[in-house]
Amino acid sequence: MDTIFNPLVGGLLIGMATVIYLLSLGKVIGISGILSQLLFSKERLLPFLFIAGLIIGGSAYGVLTEQTVAFPETRSPLLLIVSGLLVGYGTRLGSGCTSGHGVCGISRLSPRSLVATLIFMTTAIITVSILN
Repeated sequence: MDTIFNPLVGGLLIGMATVIYLLSLGKVIGISGILSQLLFSKERLLPFLFIAGLIIGGSAYGVLTEQTVAFPETRSPLLLIVSGLLVGYGTRLGSGCTSGHGVCGISRLSPRSLVATLIFMTTAIITVSILN
């Protein structure tokens, strides 16, 4: 039952958060854009609360539920830093991240978001195939 229930509830919560964010602030929810606001704009309270909620919510879920998926093996700190920088560059190059394009853009039938999502999903599949 959990195999169907957890992803369904998670997807519904993401959808609700997306709609609430759009209706209340008039902005499309995208983590890279919110992080950029936190780091580079004068309005920092809402982006801070959003990012803090992501961290606290994910941590609480990890602590309060039984984990059925093994934690991934340790990765090189240099690999993590380079990967993070490449992801950051990609979100700037593509004018958005997976949440902005994949969740919000596709649901708004944006052709640009559809192309962006196809590109980053294809790249992810190829990368995992090569590395594993």
